[in-house]
Amino acid sequence: MNWIIIITVFMGGVAVAVQASINGGLGKQIGVIEGAFLSFLIGTVSLLIIMLVFGKGNILQASTVPKWQLTGGILGAFYVYTMVLSVPRIGVAAVLVTVIAAQLIASSLIDHFGLLGVKQIPIDGQRIFGFILLLAALFFITKK
Repeated sequence: MNWIIIITVFMGGVAVAVQASINGGLGKQIGVIEGAFLSFLIGTVSLLIIMLVFGKGNILQASTVPKWQLTGGILGAFYVYTMVLSVPRIGVAAVLVTVIAAQLIASSLIDHFGLLGVKQIPIDGQRIFGFILLLAALFFITKK
């Protein structure tokens, strides 16, 4: 197992929690859609600079990829919007446990059916048990 990748992914998870908190506060101050837009704008400018300095690919090839592969930005914008909208209302932990449960269930369905060109990995009893535990965690973390 590559520990550098695991540590990087872990830090990415920490960044998501911090980002949700920051964006939730931003949305309360300037508006939900405005906060999501500003967050994406700053992220876009940051990635542009990083791409110009370190990029090794060819962005001009974007016109040759299947058009559905370009929808990730729309989905990312929707995700940021939902964070800005929901964190001030139900809190970071409730939002992120909901996101994690949804990500694991949806990604398992994508794997199971081999959607979007990924390797097909069937859902088995252990995964279903994991989903039940995820939903139990969601219930207990969001219960008032």
